[in-house]
Amino acid sequence: MSYRLRREEVLDGDRLKSMLDESPARAAQAILIAAREGVLDAQALLGQILLDGQGIEQDQPLALRWFEIAAQGGHLMARNMLGRCHEHGWGCVADAAVAVVHYRQAADAGLDWAMYNYANLLATGRGVIEDQLQALNLYRQAAELGHAKSMNLLGRYLEDGKVCLADPLAARQWYQRSAEGGDFRGQFSYAAVLADEGRVYEALGWLRKALVGGNVNFLRVSSESLLDAHHPQIREMADAYRQRFSQLAGL
Repeated sequence: MSYRLRREEVLDGDRLKSMLDESPARAAQAILIAAREGVLDAQALLGQILLDGQGIEQDQPLALRWFEIAAQGGHLMARNMLGRCHEHGWGCVADAAVAVVHYRQAADAGLDWAMYNYANLLATGRGVIEDQLQALNLYRQAAELGHAKSMNLLGRYLEDGKVCLADPLAARQWYQRSAEGGDFRGQFSYAAVLADEGRVYEALGWLRKALVGGNVNFLRVSSESLLDAHHPQIREMADAYRQRFSQLAGL
């Protein structure tokens, strides 16, 4: 089926994003047209749907090319996605050092997701010399911009007190903000704090949210850690996490 698309619809980046939920195939057509007309948001979106195979045949090398085009035009998320491609080998040979270059450029320009991704490489010493303090500072910057995943990791640093002074109260606050911001790891961290405070019912609520949103690796690791929980009701959640892990992993 072909569609007649109004020019203003084709060139509206926000409209293109909403169309992805309504009709991926129609959205892909509109995104392609807008990308060819030089709309930066559309070029970045085209890279994303080519990467995911959403409404269009998956093509990682072509996705990489469209991210490059959008990044050259100044699109920060496209620059970040170039980093993701080079980090994970999507459409190219994996090279964490190249990923660092792209993440750093987008982070320096103020993109929270790039700060988070760059911090992850700094924290693990992939493609760059390990630097926990710089990683912490980037997580903090991203968290202050509202990045939920960074909030959780900032909370971990503040709880551990290995790179900065331990501050359990601040850690708790960042875990709560991360959980409320929708990060499943933040929800799990906040649940642990609530459980330690004896607020088991509230902790179970956040564990259920993390169960729904968690990915395979998170569910596998978390199911094991739940077995060591002090409260029996919390330990019982391990079965639900294992079942969800098996479902997502196709076991």
